[in-house]
Amino acid sequence: METQLDPMTDDLPLMANTSYMLVKHYILDFDVDFKSKVIEGIIVLFFETGSRYRKTSSTGKGSCQSQFGETCKMRASELCHTPVTNVSACSSKTEYNDIAVCGKGEEDTSDKNGNHSNEEQASGISSSKDCCDIENHGNKDFLLVLDCCDLSVLKVEEVDVAAVSGIEKFTRSAELTDVSKELENLRNQIVHELVTLPADRWKEQLYYFTRCSQAPGCGELLFTTGTWSLEIRKSGIQTPTDFPHAIRIWYKTKPEGRSVTWTTDQSGRPCVYTMGSPINNRALFPCQEPPIALSTWQASVQTAAGFVVLMSGENSAEPVQLREGILSWYYYVTMPMPASTFTIAVGCWQEVKQQSFTAAIQTNIEFSLPSSQADFSPHIIFLSQSVLPGGSHLCGTRLCHEIAHAWFGLAIGARDWTEEWISEGFATFLEDIFWARAQQQLSHDEVRGQRELKALLRWRRLRDEVQNSEEELQVLRPKKESTGELSESGASVVKHGLKAEKIFMQVHYLKGYFLLQSLARTIGEASYLASLRKFVHRFHGQLVLSQDFLCMLLEDIPEQKKSELTVESIFQNWLDTSGIPKPLLEEGETWKECQLVQQVSGEVTKWIQTNRRIRKSGKKKRKQDEVIFQKLLPDQLVLLLESLLEEKTLCPRILQCLEKTYQLREQDAEVRHRWCELVVKHKYVPGYGDVEKFLREDQAMGVYLYGELMVNEDAKQQELAHKCFAAAREHMDASSAKVVAEMLF
Repeated sequence: METQLDPMTDDLPLMANTSYMLVKHYILDFDVDFKSKVIEGIIVLFFETGSRYRKTSSTGKGSCQSQFGETCKMRASELCHTPVTNVSACSSKTEYNDIAVCGKGEEDTSDKNGNHSNEEQASGISSSKDCCDIENHGNKDFLLVLDCCDLSVLKVEEVDVAAVSGIEKFTRSAELTDVSKELENLRNQIVHELVTLPADRWKEQLYYFTRCSQAPGCGELLFTTGTWSLEIRKSGIQTPTDFPHAIRIWYKTKPEGRSVTWTTDQSGRPCVYTMGSPINNRALFPCQEPPIALSTWQASVQTAAGFVVLMSGENSAEPVQLREGILSWYYYVTMPMPASTFTIAVGCWQEVKQQSFTAAIQTNIEFSLPSSQADFSPHIIFLSQSVLPGGSHLCGTRLCHEIAHAWFGLAIGARDWTEEWISEGFATFLEDIFWARAQQQLSHDEVRGQRELKALLRWRRLRDEVQNSEEELQVLRPKKESTGELSESGASVVKHGLKAEKIFMQVHYLKGYFLLQSLARTIGEASYLASLRKFVHRFHGQLVLSQDFLCMLLEDIPEQKKSELTVESIFQNWLDTSGIPKPLLEEGETWKECQLVQQVSGEVTKWIQTNRRIRKSGKKKRKQDEVIFQKLLPDQLVLLLESLLEEKTLCPRILQCLEKTYQLREQDAEVRHRWCELVVKHKYVPGYGDVEKFLREDQAMGVYLYGELMVNEDAKQQELAHKCFAAAREHMDASSAKVVAEMLF
């Protein structure tokens, strides 16, 4: 039975029926228009018949027909329980469209929702017939379902790949008997041979993909657009095997589309980029979002001269002039990956040479993204300007985290996206190892000390997050034993995938990190890292579940070290429950013995004692004994400020001295964030300018500062919150803006 989707929940639907048809390659052609904030696209998709249909078809046509019949019955009952006299009355808010008549560059006659309609369809086609063609003597048209939202789909057609000159090499027989039926089979045979070429023929494969994408159309296809999907059918075609395996779609994005952000860089120049949206790329192009849909792609992007197009391609693109004032950029990827890894950034970017890196930061000409701190796609890393100032520590550790995703997140992906810890937990664990290797001047003891300090900070963060978040969002495997399960069609949901607060939570980073650290301590770090390498080699290019890693790891653990460590116990203690895992509860105290932590504790004591002396002296100016404070590392400063936040009262003179002693305004964003929290808590008016600057320039990191400004019920602070939000709102991503708006209004 298909997954029942409730539009009122915060689960993200993955609608593509990948069990029946699986996209293997995309060819995209984009025109980027900054005036209208629209990307006009033509996309050609090349498919293979899906695994479920291949299995069922071997047992006979009847069995596969019953599966499609069940699916169609479900769709008809879901979409059409209201009599359809007017398509807008359908409860799913799905519009039903026949053949569209406008292509790229032609007039868009779609309605305000971007969906086509015409009089013939509105009066003559019922939704049940459009879904499955139930009335056709029990025969049902096969529906290809793609993930799609916030797009105006204009036209869909079959591509005549057989018309490509020289394509005969991909056919088993060039002789045609029945011109219509055999030609349809021949086209699908060509696509099959093309998508299954061996990896060492990738250049030839890309060449013929390009040629096929330029082939003429051979018949327009019926399509239906809904809130989350694009459904395509060919009248009379009842199985995925017979459905066209190469289709072309004309469409336009919408300015409010949630897959890309239209904004300006630090110099006020326009730019657009994919920002790691919760809905991934379905508002950039129709695609198959489920992780199983691993595909390659080619993309050509046209935009005005003066703009630079960066993409997650394998090649370094050189622009080609199409006509005066218009340049085209071409990228490709030959390693199959999920469509969610497709990344584009168009703007007036400038290359920063290594020798002028510091100067570039000071003059603000670097690639600037105003939302999240960092995001990784193959061959491109997005870094926010928030991580650049204040020394190399924050930027370096963020880079190490994103680089780790090359292995965990890209080379190896989660089969079920609810298991985010497989990507983020591993990247957080490896972040420390990579950063230690990058700092070659550090001794073994210094590296260990820094990692223990970092572990304590993460433990404190996890503790705070567990205390201030919904329990169901704290579970790393929210679907438990159902993790990885799909419906018959391949559709599924990402649990809480649309919950705005979720993108600011780090529980899957932190609990995943502590699980891996616990395993490394159990078997020894050297043995653990060897197992990690083995895991990468064994599962490279594959999708995994938690048990795939855990089973392989436990195989390598000597019996004497296993104790009671089992996959089931790890699920129970770490992955399937909310809160802080039981094995971790006792460890919070152990990191306090670290020398770097002890040093911070001594400094905290000095500040508290100084604060008490100043408060006791009142307004009388007495000569105070000079206190010598030690120089601290960035992570030590974070711990110091977090510790001082636990004090009920800090006097203004202490706050002034604190900022001056450590030059807090010049530190990295993590330190400045804690400083701003102190300013807000103690209503330190001279520091309000620092808070305003942080909220404007470090938007994603400052989201919860808005809540702290409001909760104090101080008029000046609330006025500051509203002022900053009004100035920054149009540049914030939708999730950040939604969360802040809920705090303020």
